[in-house]
Amino acid sequence: MSSDQDHLKETDTEKRFEFKKEENSAFEAEKGLDEETIRVISEDKDEPQWMLDRRLRALEQFKQMPMPDDWPGAPDLSEVDVDEIVPYIRPDIETRGGAENWEDLPDEIQDTFDKLGIPEAEKNALSGVGAQYESEIVYQNMQERWEEKGVIFCDMDKAVQEHEEILKEYFMTKAVPPSDNKFAALHGAIWSGGSFVYVPEDTTVDMPVQAYFRMNSDGMGQFEHTLIIAEENSEVHYIEGCSAPKYSAFNLHSGGVEVFVKENAHVQYSTVQNWSKNTYNLNTKRAITEADGTMEWVSGSMGSKATMLYPSTILKGPGATDNHITIAMAGEGQNIDTGAKVYHNAPDTKSTIESKSISKDGGRTNYRGLVHMADGAENASTSVECDALMFDNESTSDTMPYMEIQENKVDVAHEATVGKIGDEDVFYLETRGLDDDDAKQMIVAGFIEPITEELPIEYAVELNRLIELEMEGSLG
Repeated sequence: MSSDQDHLKETDTEKRFEFKKEENSAFEAEKGLDEETIRVISEDKDEPQWMLDRRLRALEQFKQMPMPDDWPGAPDLSEVDVDEIVPYIRPDIETRGGAENWEDLPDEIQDTFDKLGIPEAEKNALSGVGAQYESEIVYQNMQERWEEKGVIFCDMDKAVQEHEEILKEYFMTKAVPPSDNKFAALHGAIWSGGSFVYVPEDTTVDMPVQAYFRMNSDGMGQFEHTLIIAEENSEVHYIEGCSAPKYSAFNLHSGGVEVFVKENAHVQYSTVQNWSKNTYNLNTKRAITEADGTMEWVSGSMGSKATMLYPSTILKGPGATDNHITIAMAGEGQNIDTGAKVYHNAPDTKSTIESKSISKDGGRTNYRGLVHMADGAENASTSVECDALMFDNESTSDTMPYMEIQENKVDVAHEATVGKIGDEDVFYLETRGLDDDDAKQMIVAGFIEPITEELPIEYAVELNRLIELEMEGSLG
């Protein structure tokens, strides 16, 4: 193990995530959601009229749509009351749209991201960093060499102002319209912050860009929006980190992600989410991939009281490829409902879905997935593999795959395994000198290795450490 890895391994991860700062905001909206709230948020952001109009239309759709509470085995969302959520908090910083130097931020915000290790990661392994605190981006920077090549990496509020025509075309019009589901409509009404990434034709960004989203205040909602456009023959890796401290009141995270992968482009979207156990994590993420393009989703979800997260990809051009790799972990009182959706709408398309889940102390994990093979998607293929690991008899894990096959000339495979950590395996490792906890952690580390090997080393080490803390019951 390298010295960098040793340093990361020794990092006190629990302290990094569980600290909390005194609330200090420049502007805070009233609780609840109505037209006046939307207008106040839009005015505070100095948005153009077309964005306000879209917000108000999304609000009407939200009001008309039912809660998604009729799905078999879905998490209980009865506690989610939007009228009890503060939808928008602007931190007290001088630079709207994010400072370009960490030193320009207030001490408490600097300290937050220092503890999370974001400035250090930027120096060593990233092309650019965006950092969101509450509802706004507070720091945004990109290496000059990528800006010179036409790569854009900025916060979404700046994108609305400076890249208006692109935003009008792509923002919640093609990938994730507000009509998609109730929480997509909620997001469309009160979104704030997030990242805009644009990679020009024939450009490979060979170091990842990262955005980090931090909630600090009790009873708030965070609704960042991410829009990524990779033009023909381009490539980019976007990394997202999310965290929140322990809360006395429930919080809501309902982000939106839209990715456009043009012909022969390649996008990898990696995320490690570590919310508090009072947070409901309800996101909508979708990619549209054209001919010979490749979309990769790599995600780890843990910590929240309930998560409903199903990244989806529409393969709309011949030869388009989609790969999903996910890990979810649920402990006592947690219901982590994750999965993937892939729509094969063209011939010779390919997808793979690999899902790993761990449940302990009565927690529940569930894989909920959809693969759609459209009429005419000849020679398309998909492989779905779901593996669940349970620590005890009280924990549960379910697999709910759904296949819609409208074309005969396709190849579809699904495999699912569920098992407990075996006493024999633990005993064997104990005979080799490990104690009970270390033995179980080694088994889990081997179980999730296919996930962690797809992440940059800093995130792989962090994910392993977070899972160790979850196993110890130290987080959330």
